[in-house]
Amino acid sequence: MKKIASFTINHDTLEKGMYISRIDGDVVTYDIRMKKPNGGDYFAMSAAHTVEHLFATYARNSSFGKDIVYVGPMGCRTGFYLLVRDSVSHENAIKLVQESMAFVRDFVGEIPGSKKEECGNYLDHDLAGAKALGEDMSAVLQGWTVADLQYK
Repeated sequence: MKKIASFTINHDTLEKGMYISRIDGDVVTYDIRMKKPNGGDYFAMSAAHTVEHLFATYARNSSFGKDIVYVGPMGCRTGFYLLVRDSVSHENAIKLVQESMAFVRDFVGEIPGSKKEECGNYLDHDLAGAKALGEDMSAVLQGWTVADLQYK
């Protein structure tokens, strides 16, 4: 079998940030890397679950909502994937992720979609952990540019 594109990236040199993972037709997959791969520090699934609810809610309610295909965590617990239609420019994708991380960082209130009838694992949320991830990524992505979207 052919190796998938994301497995060809050297994870030993990959740093936190936002990268273009792949482009398939009109869908762009962004790698939102929130932890250094293989660094021994991974996010807890309860925090990732809360980030997912907040990130997806913010992104789908943004002016780009109709162009959001998917927001979800990586199984390795080092980041998230954001899939958008190519009608969203790279500049706007960066801005959307920056705003989404600030939303997560600053969120107060009931986590969207966290009621039993709305979520398949409604008891497994960690707002404080999610806010810490949002705060860290807000700092990482400050000043991020289109040139930074390329894997090094």
